[in-house]
Amino acid sequence: VSEDDTNIEEFPTEIHEYLAAFEKSLGSVDEMLKTMMSVSRSELLQKLEPLEQAKMDLVSVYTLNSMFWVYLATQGINPKEHPVKQELERIRTYMNKVKEIADKKKASKLDKGAASRFVRNALWESNAENEHASKTPAKGKKRK
Repeated sequence: VSEDDTNIEEFPTEIHEYLAAFEKSLGSVDEMLKTMMSVSRSELLQKLEPLEQAKMDLVSVYTLNSMFWVYLATQGINPKEHPVKQELERIRTYMNKVKEIADKKKASKLDKGAASRFVRNALWESNAENEHASKTPAKGKKRK
């Protein structure tokens, strides 16, 4: 039995599962970073629209700060009491603003012509009804 096997047995199963999931997540982040770093930033930004550029920048800086959060936690420093917490909140605020802009861009535009036609047709009365109304004497008091 190797030393690693005895160390694994000392930890509760739940912690081992969390550590395995964390290691898998780190592998995914590593692959993503390798992919991102394989293309120069200027080359990548040229291919994106301004809104997409903002999204990419925000995700990048959020990821970097999140990784720093994890680093602080592994060093025994409470990240909730560190300025990185305010930075993550600030970035989240900008992410929400970019999302609002993207949502407005996706929202359907009002076609004023179509809307006026819709209202006009909804209020339309047929000629038969108009003729019937004009031929029927108005009800009310008769003049003497």
